[in-house]
Amino acid sequence: MMERLSIPYPVIVEGRYDKLRLEQVIEAQILTTDGFGIFNKTEKGRLFRALAQKTPLILLTDSDGAGKLIRSYLTSSIPTDRLIQLYVPRIPGKERRKAHPSAEGVLGVEGMEDSLLYDLFLPYARTDADPLTRAAENPLSKVDLFEDGLTGGANSTGKRDELAVKVGLPKGMSANALLEALKLLVTYEEYLVLVGRKTE
Repeated sequence: MMERLSIPYPVIVEGRYDKLRLEQVIEAQILTTDGFGIFNKTEKGRLFRALAQKTPLILLTDSDGAGKLIRSYLTSSIPTDRLIQLYVPRIPGKERRKAHPSAEGVLGVEGMEDSLLYDLFLPYARTDADPLTRAAENPLSKVDLFEDGLTGGANSTGKRDELAVKVGLPKGMSANALLEALKLLVTYEEYLVLVGRKTE
């Protein structure tokens, strides 16, 4: 059994089953949105915003439509430079505790394998290097995305989806969301290799 990762930032997930799942892999302050409850519970929103003033927050929602709505809501209410956006891939399946698959037939955070969650959080385990500092130093920009056909072109959406899959992100991400995620997940040199501008 792998040792749990010590994560220095609070982690926001959708529900208690997601929280229980993550507690098997990481040691962290794990908070829930109570699903769509975040839209009605103003105190939760205030808590998240207050925490964001003191520390970056990690946001991890399911890859389905509901997860994207919750992510969008929180991203609009918390400064983007205080959020570390993590994503689980869209994997077809059904959680063990459920009698039927979700509406979109994909696994949520609670259905992810230990190894996948471990790798997802590993870059943010307690180290001397702050991931937000590393992201700020990454020169990747919208200009790169445009030059590589990931935005502003006839098949930009398809190209973004292809790149997203390569780095373990869900399809359907906007150019801005993909840019933020890439700056955290890969170095500029790794990006150039992924888009074929440079060979390994």
